[in-house]
Amino acid sequence: MKPINWNNQLNPASPPQEPRAPVPLPANRFLSLRTKFVLFFSLILVITCSTLSWYFVEKRREAMTDNLQQLGTILLTSIVRNDHFRYAGLVAEDRATLQQFIEGLLAVQDVVYVVITGSDGTVLAQHTKGARQSDASLVRSINHPLYPDHQIAKQLFRSSSTIPQMTRLSISNKLGNRFAWEEIVYDFAMPVLRAANGNTSLPPFSIQLDEASTALPPTQPAIVSGVVQIGLTDAHLKHELATMIRNILLLTAFLISAGVLGAQLLTLRITKPLRSLADVARQVAEGQSPMPLTPSTRDEVGQLTSTFNLMTHSLQERSLAITANLATIKHQVSQLTTLHQLSAAIARTLDLNQLINTVLELLIANLGFTRMVLMLRHPERDAAYVAQVAGVSPDIAETAHHLEMPIQDDGSLQADLLIHGKPLLIPTLEAVADRVQPSVLELARRTGVRSFVAVPLQSHNQILGYLAADRGSQPCTDEDLHMLVTIASHVAAAIDNARAYSHLEELTQHLEQRIVDRTQELSLANARLQEQDRRRSLFLSVASHELRTPMTVIRSFADNMRDGVAGPVNEQQLTYLTRIGHNLNRLTRIINQLLDWSRLDSKKEALNLKPICVEATALLVAESLRTVAAEKSIALEIVHVDGLLAVQGDRDKLEQILWNLIGNAIKFTPPGGRITVNFQTTPEGFVQTCIADTGCGIDPGHVEHLFQEFSKVPSAMPTAQGAQLGLFITKSLVTMHRGTIWVESTPGAGTRFYFTVPVASSREDLRQPAT
Repeated sequence: MKPINWNNQLNPASPPQEPRAPVPLPANRFLSLRTKFVLFFSLILVITCSTLSWYFVEKRREAMTDNLQQLGTILLTSIVRNDHFRYAGLVAEDRATLQQFIEGLLAVQDVVYVVITGSDGTVLAQHTKGARQSDASLVRSINHPLYPDHQIAKQLFRSSSTIPQMTRLSISNKLGNRFAWEEIVYDFAMPVLRAANGNTSLPPFSIQLDEASTALPPTQPAIVSGVVQIGLTDAHLKHELATMIRNILLLTAFLISAGVLGAQLLTLRITKPLRSLADVARQVAEGQSPMPLTPSTRDEVGQLTSTFNLMTHSLQERSLAITANLATIKHQVSQLTTLHQLSAAIARTLDLNQLINTVLELLIANLGFTRMVLMLRHPERDAAYVAQVAGVSPDIAETAHHLEMPIQDDGSLQADLLIHGKPLLIPTLEAVADRVQPSVLELARRTGVRSFVAVPLQSHNQILGYLAADRGSQPCTDEDLHMLVTIASHVAAAIDNARAYSHLEELTQHLEQRIVDRTQELSLANARLQEQDRRRSLFLSVASHELRTPMTVIRSFADNMRDGVAGPVNEQQLTYLTRIGHNLNRLTRIINQLLDWSRLDSKKEALNLKPICVEATALLVAESLRTVAAEKSIALEIVHVDGLLAVQGDRDKLEQILWNLIGNAIKFTPPGGRITVNFQTTPEGFVQTCIADTGCGIDPGHVEHLFQEFSKVPSAMPTAQGAQLGLFITKSLVTMHRGTIWVESTPGAGTRFYFTVPVASSREDLRQPAT
């Protein structure tokens, strides 16, 4: 039998709530979808129709205006090109002939006046149309003739152009006091030219309107015989435009009305089913069971209606299923509440007896069990005992507490629980009476147990005991078994924690005593180590100082003997004295390094920081070591750098750093080599110094141990090695300045030591002790 999985159940701390009805939207506070669609479609239709109508009217007006201007040009050129008009009428000044031509021109609808001016500037003939009462748009005041300004004709007498000259005139007309409008008259004027010798065989101008092609030959000078002016009005044009605009407006209004009506019908076809869907959705939200809708169309709206009917049916079925499961959920919530309370009770205490009592009381009170018993395995032998029993009389409880049953794999119920870890559901006690130990069976019959469930208590793959319960006269079910299995894991973990806590308390008491004892031992050992360290430092200091005096005496006598003060020395004696001096120098270096290391180890070194120049300090050190370098024919160069910033450092310690690095370079560089010291300022605010030599170099495998005290780094020149403390002391001094030091070396090609010291102007905080 598998226990219930409670991971997907409701949270017992949050009981189920009834769904709240949706809040209806306030009415008359929004535009309907139908109104929005009709307004949007109407706006697009109005804008489109208006734009197209305006474009058509404008293009038509431009075409009619161009036609009117072309008409005036054609009429004027045709009358001027007529030989009969030019010679019989104009030159001969035959007014009857001129009047015939004028009447012919006035027969054209748009011509309102014709004026013919002679060569002397006098008007030979002129005529204008009178008012016509039948057409209100052409009504004109008789007292206001439409003769143009004679200045136009006077200007043309001084011109020999064969191109008609058009002048636009604006005339305001009134009819009583009722209305007024503006009339545009286009005045077309052109001079009549003839040849100066009067030869009529040569036409004065061509039929073409191009001035270049109609001009008289340059050998025949032109004479202006007169000027013809024709006036054309746009009144008829405006009348036709007004009629056309009225018709277009009527057509546009009809189209817009038809479009709006179509939009109304289309939106009604869409929104009516949507309203029905909204009503049904509201009924579903209120918990009602609406009737299914009938799709009115086969389009998307009809598909939506069919889908909505399916959704409504599914919601109704789901509502019935939720209602059917609500009782089960409430029962499970009550069980989860019990589990939550049980977990809280377990978390509140680590006392085993109190924990067991609390668990049994909660299970009986909340899950409806009548009796419960908790059996535990004995920690020292294969036996089980009753740890707690609830729901029974005191005499039975007293008897149960004295029971102790051996654990054997004999096929009994107790073996299934405590050995095999199987949960059990026993419908009737009598059916398994042969598998129950006699003492337990007798006690169960006295108690009145008929059906029970029992589950093992397992924690960390160990069976600690088992938990059993019954419901009195009611039979136990699978649900009781599943619930008890779930609770058993929590109870087993709590019992295991309580036992572990008890053991931990005992262990803690023993550990506290052992810690006190060990602390006293460590304190005594630390005091002895501090005393030994103090004695070691004192010994090194005293021994180094005491060794210097005999060393100085030995050096003095050796130098005197080598210089011949005690008498002449032979070559072998000179060699021995030279070796004595060399080893004395090496011993002196070792003693000095031991003294410096002793001071660093005792942390008695303090820095006297102030701005100093690294280059100047390097020059002083180089001058002191130049003699030693000259003995080995080694070139020592300090590279000058312009504008090098001062650093914040201790002058003596900086000299010692440079002395150690340059001295090492001299020692490990063979004769004839070269040592270079250069400087540069880094972007981080440090002055970087590099000491490069052409010596024997260092093996890459030993570079990482180079700055350790007493490092055993092999060298190609073992006679030059000291106590192996110089680089450790150098690194310690650079670190005290809050700088860094590193090395780059190639065996056989030389070594480059780098170290940095902060610039004085940007690192004033170096006056504080380095940590």
